[in-house]
Amino acid sequence: MQPMLNIAIRAARSAGDLILRSSDNVGQLRIDQKGKNDFASEVDRAAEREIINIIRTAYPDHAILAEESGQHKGNDFVWVIDPLDGTTNFLHGFPQYAVSIALKYKGRLEVAVIYDPLRDELFTAKRGGGAMLNSRRLRVTNQLSMKGALIGTGFPFKTDLHLDAYVGMFKAISMEAAGIRRAGAAALDLAYVAAGRLDGFWEIGIMEWDMAAGILLIKEAGGVVTDFSFNDNYLATGNVIAGSPKMHQMLYQLIEPHVTENLK
Repeated sequence: MQPMLNIAIRAARSAGDLILRSSDNVGQLRIDQKGKNDFASEVDRAAEREIINIIRTAYPDHAILAEESGQHKGNDFVWVIDPLDGTTNFLHGFPQYAVSIALKYKGRLEVAVIYDPLRDELFTAKRGGGAMLNSRRLRVTNQLSMKGALIGTGFPFKTDLHLDAYVGMFKAISMEAAGIRRAGAAALDLAYVAAGRLDGFWEIGIMEWDMAAGILLIKEAGGVVTDFSFNDNYLATGNVIAGSPKMHQMLYQLIEPHVTENLK
């Protein structure tokens, strides 16, 4: 998988350079609203084209699932791409956004890259090969209690359907943890769990391209990821609990009483 990881790194860095070059001209960008509180700019689309072009040149037979252009048919290799996770942050000049690229083979995550172009931080993972930040190996934290824990999350901002359930989860966790952070880029939140910057993370309704790379990073850094039913259907449900084995267990115990039938 190393050649494929190298291609993912090349694609992520190239897209990141494009995003940085555009960051000084945000006010002149064309912006489309895809749904409630869901935006895409011409930078999202240009970065995605750059990534797809690099992947297609190297692996023309591979399939692609990309946020802006959807599914591109191919073989059992599927590249899962979010060209700019944190678009709303980017459009406001809020410095928290990243490029996320993952590769699945027959449904199993094999390669992950999350690139933060502002900080030049490159998070990478190969299945069975560990997770890295630039040249440093990553491990999830060894935080053993909620007291003192810093937890990441994302608000269910695209729909009000699960708001009551989320508020219940938020209240339960906020009463136990040292702090909760909502920075607005799920890919980076998950990378931060792998890097030990966050002790855990949960969110309702994340898209596959937002979380695929981050999930592999966390697993390769010694962490645990499940959906709200303690299963591994997170890519399908979009519901995620992640952290070290101990932190994941504690988060699950706080979240589970607020999980509705529609969230299982």
